Amino acid sequence: MNQKNLLGLNKCFLDLDDPIELFKVWIDEAKKSEPNDPNALSLATSSGNNLPSVRMVLLKEFNQNGFVFYTNLNSQKGNELRENPNAAMCFHWKSLLRQIRISGTITQVEDDVADQYYNSRGYDSRIGAWASKQSKVLKDRDELEISIKEFKKKFNDENNVPRPNHWSGWNLSPIRIEFWLDGDNRIHERLNYTINKSGNWIKSLLSP
Repeated sequence: MNQKNLLGLNKCFLDLDDPIELFKVWIDEAKKSEPNDPNALSLATSSGNNLPSVRMVLLKEFNQNGFVFYTNLNSQKGNELRENPNAAMCFHWKSLLRQIRISGTITQVEDDVADQYYNSRGYDSRIGAWASKQSKVLKDRDELEISIKEFKKKFNDENNVPRPNHWSGWNLSPIRIEFWLDGDNRIHERLNYTINKSGNWIKSLLSP
């Protein structure tokens, strides 16, 4: 049986050789049905000692080069990504009964890319990037509130808040992307794309 017939098992998978194109179709559909944050994903990282951790972040951009999110570079995930640049993402859309798993390697985005996104954020979010020492212990909530007030005094011009050096974006360049579709009686449908040494995507069906 050829791949076109295999992929014809479900029209949701379409017949695309490029998983980035299929990702765009699925996330556009999620934007219509998900009540909150269709771009939310769980991000899995691992320390240099192979201790895994996972948290939710928001996808801010994607293209043929990868999937981009932003964070404090000194956070737990930032430190882990410097130690071990391998990571994985999982999108789950309950309204569609679908998920997408992506794994690959992480690199930091260029400064001009980070600047552009940072400057598109609201004033309070930009101040928060300065005020929060992400993942560090707070003695109490007042410590954070005081820090926010101090940075609002320092950057009182809402149109001129520079991006802190410790805040930027990470790009996950995928080597594997799996599309998962819920099936009756736990007989799910899974379409997997892996990239070969020539940079071409190879697709196959996986058993549920």
